[in-house]
Amino acid sequence: MQAMENIKKDLRKAADPKKAVILQRFFKTGPGQYGEGDIFLGVMVPESRKIAKKYRSDASLQDINALLESKIHEERLVALLILMQKYSSGTEEEKDEIAKFYIKNLDMVNNWDLVDLTAPNILGAHLAYGGRSLLYKLAGSSNVWKRRVAIVATLHFIRNDDFSDTLKIAEMLLGDSHDLIHKAAGWMLREVGKRDLAAVQAFLDSHCTAMPQTMLRYAIERLPEKKRRFYMMRKT
Repeated sequence: MQAMENIKKDLRKAADPKKAVILQRFFKTGPGQYGEGDIFLGVMVPESRKIAKKYRSDASLQDINALLESKIHEERLVALLILMQKYSSGTEEEKDEIAKFYIKNLDMVNNWDLVDLTAPNILGAHLAYGGRSLLYKLAGSSNVWKRRVAIVATLHFIRNDDFSDTLKIAEMLLGDSHDLIHKAAGWMLREVGKRDLAAVQAFLDSHCTAMPQTMLRYAIERLPEKKRRFYMMRKT
């Protein structure tokens, strides 16, 4: 577990209490907010990436597991960055083990940045050539982060011009009550639209009146102005 202890030490060396205060507010860590209880040291992502790169070979899954159990956000972030790096460079057997580990520890992937960095690059990549029923199970979860994992993981598919699961899961999430899901689903629809305008317009034609305002705004962000006005007028 020496790698874990060294990671903790390096994170504390890089900590900035003033930035920690800003991050606590930015990630909504107050009572009743989505990040309630999350603790920040004030380490920015580029520095966390450097630390992850430094220890990616030395850190075991046991080290990563211990870091994921931490209440300190940057410790979980570095753990997930290392896991992502191990996945990208691993053998097929190692990738399978890492993906299973990630799925087992999804409860610790519990803020939007942690989801967005890892869901496409681990879970999406793992499911790209196999069954994807897990995503639909996650999309129906009562846990907001698991629902966000479900839709954001499909970014890997989108990058490979595979849009069907994104559109189906976005449809499942139309009635979601959480703004973080509205943003994520709208973001994925926007990404689809960059590659297949007709596909996203067909989705909007069918669902724009039922879409939450934020989801619609994110989805149409890259459309021509005339189209944006058209869909916003239909929504109102």
